[in-house]
Amino acid sequence: MTEARDEAERTRRAELVLKLRSRGVRDMRLLRAIEMIPRTLFVRAEHADVAYADRALPIACGQTLESPFQIAATTEALGVGEADVVLEIGCGTGYQTAILASLANRVVAIDRWRGLVEAAEKRLERLGGAPNVAFVAADGLQGRAPEAPFDRILISGAVIAPPSALLNQLKPGGVMLAPIGQGARLRLTRFRKGANGEVDDSLVAFVRASPMTPGMAAAL
Repeated sequence: MTEARDEAERTRRAELVLKLRSRGVRDMRLLRAIEMIPRTLFVRAEHADVAYADRALPIACGQTLESPFQIAATTEALGVGEADVVLEIGCGTGYQTAILASLANRVVAIDRWRGLVEAAEKRLERLGGAPNVAFVAADGLQGRAPEAPFDRILISGAVIAPPSALLNQLKPGGVMLAPIGQGARLRLTRFRKGANGEVDDSLVAFVRASPMTPGMAAAL
């Protein structure tokens, strides 16, 4: 029975990759990472049957695990290289963290909910561990100055404007990606920092995301 479940899980991941490719995701390193990481590990048990459906799912602490396509498209737009150090703001269940860890040299994953951070770390341990990931419970909008600068910064929640603290921690030549705005239709925006500190922005797509809340969560 276990072998049958494992085979079914591998088939679902392979089918997801085919769907992502049909929708325009082309980064082969990213697609290989998605095919290797069991999304079912990162969703609630009652959502296991729809883990690979193209829909967002609720997770603990009132947060959301975004759809497979949005995660894939966002990660592809971030353009993570093998030597990059990535700062992830809002690690949630750790699913996107696991993908980033497969692509980057190092990932610093921050969430304001300590319970989410601890659970995400345990999930990655169940996958065999990720020695290149540092999980931190902190106010993500303040970044992680002691480990800056970063080659790539990914903000998972919506912000009204790019946080200055995070732009300051972005390396010249680096890229930050964030959903900008309010409401249901957010502008996923790529911010690229020039050699002299100037920042250019460009629209990637329109997405949905929960608002990013400043500060540490008071509980959980």
